[in-house]
Amino acid sequence: MKTGRLNYIDLFAGAGGLSEGFMQSGFEPVAHVEMNEYAAKTIQTRIAYFYLKKHGGIEKYYQYEKGEITREELLQLVPEQELKTVINKEMSVATIKGIFESIDKIIAEKEIKEIDVIVGGPPCQAYSLVGRAQSSHMLVAMEDDPRNELYKMYVQFLTKYKPRMFVFENVAGIKTARGGQIYKNLQMYMKKVGYEIEPHELNAKDFGVLQSRKRVIIVGWLKGTGYQYPTFDVVDRNALVNDLLGDLTPLKPGGEATEYYVDDMRKVKSYVKKNGIREKTDVLTGHIARPHTEQDIEIYKRVIELWFKNEQHKRLKYDDLPDALKSHKNRTSFVDRFKIVEGDMDYCHTILAHLSKDGHYFIHPDINQHRSLTVREAARLQSFPDNYYFEGPRTAQFVQVGNAVPPMMAKQIAEKIKAQLTKK
Repeated sequence: MKTGRLNYIDLFAGAGGLSEGFMQSGFEPVAHVEMNEYAAKTIQTRIAYFYLKKHGGIEKYYQYEKGEITREELLQLVPEQELKTVINKEMSVATIKGIFESIDKIIAEKEIKEIDVIVGGPPCQAYSLVGRAQSSHMLVAMEDDPRNELYKMYVQFLTKYKPRMFVFENVAGIKTARGGQIYKNLQMYMKKVGYEIEPHELNAKDFGVLQSRKRVIIVGWLKGTGYQYPTFDVVDRNALVNDLLGDLTPLKPGGEATEYYVDDMRKVKSYVKKNGIREKTDVLTGHIARPHTEQDIEIYKRVIELWFKNEQHKRLKYDDLPDALKSHKNRTSFVDRFKIVEGDMDYCHTILAHLSKDGHYFIHPDINQHRSLTVREAARLQSFPDNYYFEGPRTAQFVQVGNAVPPMMAKQIAEKIKAQLTKK
């Protein structure tokens, strides 16, 4: 590549969590393939951030975040060659040829000699441990889910571009989906097209993220290259979840903030500063609380009180609520449908895309706020920096955040791969 930087292709890119880690590590994106329009726009906006930061125009990016210039005006400041790395198309048998052509054109224009890394993982809902993939009475319906076959598309990219290494990411449920056959087939195909592979189940909390988030990470390398699965040291988080949330403006249900509660960076917790979550020049976006019914607010307060009572960390069971606060007929499953984010612990439970539907599973730990998380709070728990702007309506933003790979985890994976690829 002309820049001399390592490059990568990001498949099923989502909002760019994996990509963020690789870009922060100095990798050059060749292409991001993502079917969702809002997620694709988020990646383009992030590309604008990196470009303007590098070329002395970051103030324009902040103006966009403040609503002072339009997105069109922002993107006009970025070369088209940078923006067209984002390919907003659904990956399928019918579209893959066109996607290959788009990427081939980029490779030719940038005079790229070889692809260093392919990263990404197909949409994980089909393999989710709480989804249909694990439900015995829904196996027949799951057989017809086209998302189950998307891993084959990933292998086609390996076949065509032959990257030196690849990173395949998915939920732990992929190991048991369809009786484990998908997982076996995936590894078989990867080996068949010329790769040595090694799968491991990794947890984001071991990478310094204040969240327990288990993911299967398969790393592969071309046979004969001598590369190997990276070894990762467990990172001491040395912080509480409340440290991550504390400098954000307190909100009541339906409230919105565009400025930080703690504006003196000396008072911002070291974890937030040390890990680049917030910088002095950042603009606060996405900090808008959902409105809640009086009934939900009352339940939220009970959930929070029970958690902190005598520091026992007890979860409220739905059936324990008084009848006046019960509105669901189903009293036997999802009995923990109301759940506090563990503010007084050094990691919280897994952030999910279900946040787009309701916030009952992600209740803010401050009883005075008695609400669910905002997009910005969820993004912080995923280790996204505050200058990461999510496009689309709030529902779409929650989906993007909930489906993402934590950038802090992605960066450490990228750094280890970079060390191998650049070793003399």
